[in-house]
Amino acid sequence: MKSNSILIVNGEPNSIFSEIFLKSLDLIKIKNPIILISSKKLLKLQMKKLKFKKNIKLLDYKKINQYKLNNKSINLIDIEYDQKIAFKKISSESIKFIEKSFEIAFKIIKKEKINKFINGPISKKFFLNKKYLGMTEYISKFFSKKNTCMLIYNKNLSVCPVTTHMPLKLVAKKINKKSIKNKVILIENFYNKILKKKPKIGILGINPHCESVLKVNEDEKTIKPIVKELKKSRYKIDGPISADTAFLKDNRKKYDVLIGMYHDQVLTPIKTLFEYDAINITLGLPFLRISPDHGPNEKMMGKNLSNPLSLIQAIKFLDNN
Repeated sequence: MKSNSILIVNGEPNSIFSEIFLKSLDLIKIKNPIILISSKKLLKLQMKKLKFKKNIKLLDYKKINQYKLNNKSINLIDIEYDQKIAFKKISSESIKFIEKSFEIAFKIIKKEKINKFINGPISKKFFLNKKYLGMTEYISKFFSKKNTCMLIYNKNLSVCPVTTHMPLKLVAKKINKKSIKNKVILIENFYNKILKKKPKIGILGINPHCESVLKVNEDEKTIKPIVKELKKSRYKIDGPISADTAFLKDNRKKYDVLIGMYHDQVLTPIKTLFEYDAINITLGLPFLRISPDHGPNEKMMGKNLSNPLSLIQAIKFLDNN
């Protein structure tokens, strides 16, 4: 097995992932071997729906380093899954399947030093069950990494929220100079190391127009001083920038990355601009972790209408880096 293999976890079994995975294999040529952690039964059902024909090569994850892999077959680590609940509504019945999938994936990553990892979407309601804000935090904990961040990446413009899946009333309490600085450093390192460029970064304000009627203005007290400090350290950075105009065509051209203070402040505009042409990259892990920038979408499950573009971009990114 090559260390540059791309390891993929199916994620929520009752989702569109098996559909877009098979569509991706059909649409692009992939240089590096793909190892899929999923259910053979689930995969066979999806292949039948799509009339997709390809051999499945079953792998023993404990002997993964003994295989000579290519993409002529689907290289599968089979996880037991009850076929009776396939293509049903998402529920807590999927939890054991997902936990087992990630457990095996993390063992392989640690043992074989694989540095290319993709996971399909999961249900935060059932799988994370309020224990973690999101998959970024879930995966980070397993690798004892406290300083990580979510980068929604597109080659034209990327975004990063300082806080992730957090109620708005809690956001202002979590915004501080350290949290903003950590995100900037992670982004700078990623662009330098992986993309071979120095990024131009814009920091969005938390308040409308970066103004506040209250005595405490986070934009003046917290954001402006840390931007000034980072500029002195030779980062290409501006801020605070008013979020309501930051994504206008002429304004967004100035930046490679816009850092927002909360999830929807930056994810809403980036998804509006690029729809499925973006990927979710976790920065700060000892490997490249990517997921498609969408959820399980159970309403589209089994209809053969789902767009595989985000997964295709995730695979292509890892295949080329």
